[in-house]
Amino acid sequence: MKSFGPKPWILPQPVLIIGTYDKQGNPNAMNAAWGGQWDAHQIIISLGSHQTTDNLAVNPEFTVAFATATTLVAADYVGMVSGRNTPDKMPKTGWTIEKAPNVNAPLFKEFPMTIECRVRQKVDESATGCYLIADILNVLCDERYLSDDGNPDVESMDLITYDPVHHTYIGLGATEGNAFSDGKQLK
Repeated sequence: MKSFGPKPWILPQPVLIIGTYDKQGNPNAMNAAWGGQWDAHQIIISLGSHQTTDNLAVNPEFTVAFATATTLVAADYVGMVSGRNTPDKMPKTGWTIEKAPNVNAPLFKEFPMTIECRVRQKVDESATGCYLIADILNVLCDERYLSDDGNPDVESMDLITYDPVHHTYIGLGATEGNAFSDGKQLK
């Protein structure tokens, strides 16, 4: 095996779109790849110093949407352009923006699934950013992406993952097996 030394290559990496309001109530979004489930009711996101971190200092509520093949271009754009320097950032995405139903944060209607969150704790907060631990208050799913059992149909969402090795986005594929079931073959 070839050795590469320490790299931020945990795979797959989600493409998370973090939605916040600034102190004037203007919506903002950023692309965050370094995040995941913290426990059953919380998430963790590694945030640098961004307009989003400024916004969360004023209002601790935010949304997390999962990027798709359809939203890829605008999702990449909000990761490249700072809300601090580009006041017309959000209109350029073309996203339909409305207030989330349970938190004071924007909801971007083009995304199939969104988590409504509230900051619980900021860990190692400094001028360069922090680790954000947040409570999951609610999960919203566009009804077009519900399976026959009434739950989100993740396979139909066309979600993408970030490839930190080649700096590309990769589409997630079809179901390959059944968790907590297929392994029984080896019992």
